Parts: sequence; structure tokens; C-alpha cells
Amino acid sequence: MEDSRIVDLYWARDEQAIPATVEKYGSYCTSIAGNILESREDAEECVNDTWLRAWNAMPPHRPGILSTFLGKITRNLSLNRYEKNRADKRGGGETPLVLDELAECVSGTDSTEQAADRRELVRAINAFLASLPPKKRRIFVCRYWYFDSVSAIAGRYGMTETHVSVTLHRLRTQLRDYLTERDFDI
Repeated sequence: MEDSRIVDLYWARDEQAIPATVEKYGSYCTSIAGNILESREDAEECVNDTWLRAWNAMPPHRPGILSTFLGKITRNLSLNRYEKNRADKRGGGETPLVLDELAECVSGTDSTEQAADRRELVRAINAFLASLPPKKRRIFVCRYWYFDSVSAIAGRYGMTETHVSVTLHRLRTQLRDYLTERDFDI
């Protein structure tokens, strides 16, 4: 089913919107949640919460790109669940590693002043990503948006894990330099 038709179902408050969304985007959202949470049960719960959030958001919101809209909801719910789980018990896995990698580029503190500058930071990061060659941009997004493992990225792009790791390290360095040049606190 076309995305516009699915959104129309939400706007009409037709309950068929949920099964249509699950059919088209269930595995996509499950992949995002699974990469972050590394727990099938938690991932499933976040994905189910995604459908509820989508139901409550439409209307009044009419997403331009449904996959991005759903992916963002899933990602945010999963990161919130990850933080809750981490507060309950300290554990390993891919998510802390990904967040640690990015910590060297972007500060994790959140003062009122930084919250006001967040929109500028988002614009700067988007401009940085737009300046990258497509393959490097996709590698960066796979790692830091979808939380894909280095081995999964290597397999997807026919690279060695070492090559992916080096590429990601260089991209983080470039991002840190890019943001520093634009007077962002790192």
C-alpha cells in the first residue's frame, strides 16, 4: 500500500492503518529498535509503542515521509528504553559503543543554553552529512542513526571491518573539526 494511502487511513481514524503500517514498516522499525536495545522483547514493545504514537500523532501531523516519521519515533522510544534499562543495570553491547564514539564529537551535557543551540547543531550536522560522498554518508548514518554493527556495515558495503572502523573514525574526526570550526562546544 502506498504511504499516502496509509496516512489517509490514519487521518480517517481507520483501524486498518495499523496493520498496513505493520506490514510495510514492521521489519524496518524492528531492525532499528533491535539494533539499539539488543533485546527482542524490548524491541517489540518499542515497535508496538511506535504504532500507538503514530496513531496519536496523525492527525494533526501529516508526515511527508512515513518511513522517516516512523523510524524517528522508533529510534526515540528505543533510546529512551535503553536509558531506562541502563539505569537499571549496566550492560555491554553495540549501543554504548556507538554513543561513546559520538561523544568525542558532540557534548552530552544539556544546559538551557545548549538546548537553544540544538537547532543550529542539527543544521550543522546535516550540512556536514550533505558534504560527504554518498557511500560515506550511508556508512555514517547506518552506524549512528540505525546503530548497525561494524560487521553488518562491512557486509552491506563489501568492506572489511577494519576499513569500516577506520572510515568511521575519520568521519568522526572530520565532524569534530567541522563543528569546532563553527564554534560549537565539543
